[in-house]
Amino acid sequence: MTSVAIPENVTSLGWHCFSGCSSLTSVAIPENVTSIEESCFENCSSLTSVTIPEGVTSLSNFCFENCSSLTSVTIPKSVTSFGESCFRDCSSLTSITIPEGVTSFKDYCFKGCSSLTSIIIPKSVTSLGINCFDECSSLKSVTIPESITSLEFSCFSECSSLKSITIPKSVTSLGSGCFSWCSSLESVTIPKSVTSIGDYCFEGCSSLKRVTIPESVTSVEWLCFRGCSSLTSIEIPESVTSLRGHCFERCSSLKSVTIPKSVTEIGPDCFFYSDNVIIRCNSGSYAERYAKENNLKYVIMAQKMGDADGDGEITFSDVTDAFEIVLNTGNPLPVDMKEEYMIYMDMDDDGYVTANDAALINEKAKRKTE
Repeated sequence: MTSVAIPENVTSLGWHCFSGCSSLTSVAIPENVTSIEESCFENCSSLTSVTIPEGVTSLSNFCFENCSSLTSVTIPKSVTSFGESCFRDCSSLTSITIPEGVTSFKDYCFKGCSSLTSIIIPKSVTSLGINCFDECSSLKSVTIPESITSLEFSCFSECSSLKSITIPKSVTSLGSGCFSWCSSLESVTIPKSVTSIGDYCFEGCSSLKRVTIPESVTSVEWLCFRGCSSLTSIEIPESVTSLRGHCFERCSSLKSVTIPKSVTEIGPDCFFYSDNVIIRCNSGSYAERYAKENNLKYVIMAQKMGDADGDGEITFSDVTDAFEIVLNTGNPLPVDMKEEYMIYMDMDDDGYVTANDAALINEKAKRKTE
């Protein structure tokens, strides 16, 4: 069976109605249909397009799962929810327009939609289920609205084409594995609203060069940044009290980690195979003791990174000092280790004071005033 015409008097398509019809290429769903039940078109591997009629309010669990030839789908404004695994493994689906009014995407909703390049999540959506966009390997951009408060377990895991993402200020937690193995992700700014970053959240993000951890976070969890091989430096905020095991393991480019006095626990193999790391810490701190016990290089910090004038605070005065050095020299200025103020200006730890360092100090000063 390659096509089917459903009679106009039909109002509901039942469980597994067309499930496994692997030769079905097209289907005309009449306007009177208000319900498409669980697994209705599951494994219709030749189905290329479908139009959902007005009147349908929800797409049930597994509704179009493994429709591997499906390239387009038209969803009406009447739909308010997408069920579990609704479009899972629709590997040819390149785009989809989500209507305003949809409130939730259930677990695994778009998992394995490997041709999906972008998606705009409307402001009406309040929750994204676990593994929601997992393995969407072509996804380059995603817009997350301020109505979302949490990103669940492996929500964007293995989105290997995703280069950047803006996490809205409404989000309070990043689930375990949320961005794991997003191998093209280069930078991420975590807002102050986030209080929890789950285990292996950024594991395997091999292109990640910069990440900002806000002062609302109290711990860096297990395997959190494991395998972030492009990460060169990171500053742990003073709100953090623990760095869990393996959290910076195999960060082969990591040169500098600033650990404050507030940290009183560093888990096993935290810097395993991160052979180039230098820990910046305070004299007498737990971080200093940990570095000594584990034969790690460390530098005692007299002041905070970015505090160029040594007044104990990161302010726009420090930004001005950094920019003046850059403007006066006209070239990257090598850090003179005898000049402490230069050490604290070298934010990216590349051995030079540059415009990039001034920009990073500026970002830090701005966060203090927000």
